[in-house]
Amino acid sequence: MKTRNLVALTVCLISFAAVAHAQEVNKKEDAMRDCPMHKEHMTADSHQGVVEKHGDQAMGFSHDKTTHHFLMFPDGGAIEIRANDADDKASTDAIRSHLSHAAMMFANGDFSMPMFIHDGVPPGVTTMKLLKTKIHYKYEEVSSGERVRIESSDPVSVAAIHDFLRFQISEHHTGDALQIADSH
Repeated sequence: MKTRNLVALTVCLISFAAVAHAQEVNKKEDAMRDCPMHKEHMTADSHQGVVEKHGDQAMGFSHDKTTHHFLMFPDGGAIEIRANDADDKASTDAIRSHLSHAAMMFANGDFSMPMFIHDGVPPGVTTMKLLKTKIHYKYEEVSSGERVRIESSDPVSVAAIHDFLRFQISEHHTGDALQIADSH
């Protein structure tokens, strides 16, 4: 019982530290967006430029024509992508193909796609791979796109999911909440 409590406390402390770090990163990113030379800083050679280029290659659709959201819930979270134009059938179809494929890959412990997009191993991925049997991925179609719901009843798995989603929020500059939402 003491070990379980220690693990839970450690997970909580790591999660709080990750939230604080992500909030600080978001503050800096918000300040950078106001920079008059922001566009010049976001060249294809910048980290953000690499993420966008690799993302477009891996996902099969343009980040400029779509909106990504990474949502955190008490039992995990969700990855949601929608076409910006409801009449953009090509983007909607590509989104649905991409996320249904990503859900299957993640369920098999294959996170090569986010590793390629971000040019490294995102936080939470190693734990999500190790605990893949405790995490469930569910594909859900939404208007002009799709959502992958990521759920677990295991607290260590949930903490890893949250770390992964916080990283995605920061890397993709989505502006989504870094705290856990009460409902979904």
